[in-house]
Amino acid sequence: MHLTPVRRGAIALALSAVSALALQGLALPAAHATAPVRAARTPAHTAAAASRVGGIEAATARTLAASLADPAWRAQVRAAALPGAQVDLGALASRTHRAPSGVAAAVAAADRGIAAAKGLDPAVGSLLRLRLGADSMRSALTASAVPLVAVADTGRSGTGRSAAGRAEVTAYDSAGRVHLLSARQAPRQAVYVIDVDVSKAMASGLAQVDRELAAGGLRPAAARPAAAAETAPKSTAASGGYWTTKVNAVWLNDDEETWIEGDAEIFSVVSGFGLDGTVRVDTVDMPYLDTDHHTYYPNQIIVNWSSYKYDEADLVMMEDDGDTNYSALAKALADALLTITDQGAYIPLVDAILAAMPDSWWTNDPDYVDSWYALAESSSGTLNGARGNGWMTVSPYWVAAL
Repeated sequence: MHLTPVRRGAIALALSAVSALALQGLALPAAHATAPVRAARTPAHTAAAASRVGGIEAATARTLAASLADPAWRAQVRAAALPGAQVDLGALASRTHRAPSGVAAAVAAADRGIAAAKGLDPAVGSLLRLRLGADSMRSALTASAVPLVAVADTGRSGTGRSAAGRAEVTAYDSAGRVHLLSARQAPRQAVYVIDVDVSKAMASGLAQVDRELAAGGLRPAAARPAAAAETAPKSTAASGGYWTTKVNAVWLNDDEETWIEGDAEIFSVVSGFGLDGTVRVDTVDMPYLDTDHHTYYPNQIIVNWSSYKYDEADLVMMEDDGDTNYSALAKALADALLTITDQGAYIPLVDAILAAMPDSWWTNDPDYVDSWYALAESSSGTLNGARGNGWMTVSPYWVAAL
């Protein structure tokens, strides 16, 4: 590794910044310089407004950009990114001797900071991922190219708006300069994108939400035995199983995607009254819902009616945009729903769930996708979301015992 004192200083400064940010959850001030694309005097967003996750990602992007001044490490990153799949940044930095000193430790600290910010168990492991911004950049990712590095978000700290109102992506170069790129049109030069493995985070987070809700009394373990389910409209048709509601097709109409954004990570919160008369909440992972304006055919069960007292339940669909704190989500749900008591009839719970969400979920974030009120065991056909942001085609489905 051959670095000039200036390059060594830039890398050391970025490494110390990302380590401190991961531990403290503070956003890193952006650098100010001119650059070939369009230099930024100040980013459209501010460090104070950046979230903990977004701030850690931005600091990691600056760290990686500075480290690309090392030709040997740059070649290693290029070889990993060229195939097109997401790369585990922590594993890449730790498994190669070509990474500049301190990069692996800085990425590991960032991973821990993101897990804490998202309310996840530290055992979740590495969360930061690296990918090439768009397939069209592959030809620009030559051996001599020194890519810019950006963060894959549109609502946290990676993008903002120019004085003219244009959506812009903040990227960093190896000298620590800030570049503002169009969020709507992919640039011609190669750009690496730092992102959170939201699929991994969401799987761990939803399991944690389920555990915390069960501990709070919102997930009764007992379900109605099939033989005793005489109150369910179709339960007398057979024994040794239970009726469910199955999603046959689903379609979402979300905001227009930008080149820097990855796939959406969608999950749903299903709520109703359990057999003991207390509110029951179940989370449903919907990992196939990657993009909007596309019809998916999952054949996925979303409600198990043997767990509910009444023949109605509500569904709220949400997206993990990278910032979702699952521990906070579980607490918000528990605080809102534990106060609701069974009045001898079905009570809609969607409004209580939405009212419990933090204010940040309604500002520049796509966390709330849509909601469906009063799903019933007999629900069938196409059901439009209350927000008008999507539809589902559902049908009753009998799950027989083995």
